[in-house]
Amino acid sequence: MKTGVDRGITNLATTSDGDNHSGRRLGRYRRWQARKRAELQARQTRSARQLLKKRARREARHAAHINHKIAKTVVAVAQRTDRGIALEELGGIRERVTVPRDQRARQSSWPFHQLGAFIAYKAKRAGVPFIEVDPAYTSQRCPRCGHTGRANRRTRDHFHCRRCGLAGPADHVAGANIATRGAMAWVFVNMPDPAPA
Repeated sequence: MKTGVDRGITNLATTSDGDNHSGRRLGRYRRWQARKRAELQARQTRSARQLLKKRARREARHAAHINHKIAKTVVAVAQRTDRGIALEELGGIRERVTVPRDQRARQSSWPFHQLGAFIAYKAKRAGVPFIEVDPAYTSQRCPRCGHTGRANRRTRDHFHCRRCGLAGPADHVAGANIATRGAMAWVFVNMPDPAPA
């Protein structure tokens, strides 16, 4: 069994077990930082520019710290429960995904790639199997009956299957689908080479 990890807007990461990592509290911190940044940018002085650079470095350190904590927790749970980790491959996510205007800064400002890299290297160091899978339609597919459709996810946060009625948080559904894809992909990755004819 794999632990699927979905990286998103509401929560930075959601596992297939339903564990959410750094959602609301971190969002408040980031909004506060954005307001302070806007105030400094409005001043347009030399000291304001220096403060902006100092704040940017502090925010980068804070993001790395949060990403390390999330990665450590995800890998520890996978190691303790003797499971692997399947992570959605998010290369080019900013170009592919459209989000509402008020969430664009949130999506582009968090280092999701760094989070994935931290999970990958911590998993390798701990000896936990790790694989990245295609994230296509993971939040629109029902993990129970397999029905895939845009109507299954009318809002960003909620999933409701139009065929079998399964409902729940969209991040949890995506995490379960990623876990399933990871388990299937892992079988192919570890399949022995065919015997020579």
